[in-house]
Amino acid sequence: MDAVTAAESTTPLSPYREIGRAEWARLAAGLDQPLSETEVVELRGIGDRLDLTEVREVYLPLSRLLSLYATATKQLGAATSAFLDEEDVTTPFVVGVAGSVAVGKSTIARLLRELMSRWPGTPRVELVTTDGFLYPNAELERRGLMDRKGFPESYDRRALLEFLTEVKSGAAEVHAPFYSHMRYDIIPDARVVVRRPDVVIVEGLNVLQPPPAPNDVAVSDLFDFSVYVDADPTHIEKWYVDRFLALRKGAFSNPSSYFNVFAHLTDDEAVATALGYWRDINMPNLIENVMPTRHRATLVLNKGADHNVESVLLRKL
Repeated sequence: MDAVTAAESTTPLSPYREIGRAEWARLAAGLDQPLSETEVVELRGIGDRLDLTEVREVYLPLSRLLSLYATATKQLGAATSAFLDEEDVTTPFVVGVAGSVAVGKSTIARLLRELMSRWPGTPRVELVTTDGFLYPNAELERRGLMDRKGFPESYDRRALLEFLTEVKSGAAEVHAPFYSHMRYDIIPDARVVVRRPDVVIVEGLNVLQPPPAPNDVAVSDLFDFSVYVDADPTHIEKWYVDRFLALRKGAFSNPSSYFNVFAHLTDDEAVATALGYWRDINMPNLIENVMPTRHRATLVLNKGADHNVESVLLRKL
């Protein structure tokens, strides 16, 4: 066995390319930063530490990669239609964004929407969160699932599949339910409307779940690209508690908020309450349902303790 073969035999096989932070950041060379500091602050979620450097070095290259994938998919669709001697009916490019509660996936989804819309090939980008496909609280109460809100069984999976199927079928207009974080429930008369954009980003905890039965369709079967936001659970726990404390002084203080009961907790009481929710509900959901879907993603963002991305895994073609 020669030296090259011996070296190759000790290299673990993986369907992913692993790209370090410095190497990934170099991909931003020559790309213009389209967002201002004010815009970045407005996109940043509570507890996130997103700044212009992170946008430029991590998310700008990612948005460019996604736009390239979307443009190439559109070209392949047009070529296929030409081959079949049919009218070009290329449908929206769908990106899934998955990860734990408090890991920053909502901020990333909003950021990608803004960045992708600045690239010439993908000017129209819509964002839909799977919170809108949670069963209403009354239905969760009826099913005994209020304490498992966010677990796979708390979502109307069929409605989400029907929504994405319509999107991928090229429907002129598709409606999704609207979820209010203030009221912690679905708003019956409100809708999110998607009108054949270039890209649809679908963000949620469980979007990479495998199908419940062998012959069923998975939500991710309707994705063209998927991103999993990863971090050590001990870091996510801290981020979750920090976010709870920030919300207690902000959104929870609104008398209309479902969580207004937590607004007057002491610091110690708030930490204990947040840790209770994390350890009894969110961490078990992460370990049992969310983390096992990581390997199904096209790309994985590995975050460090400071919320910054330290490395990227990109699935090989």
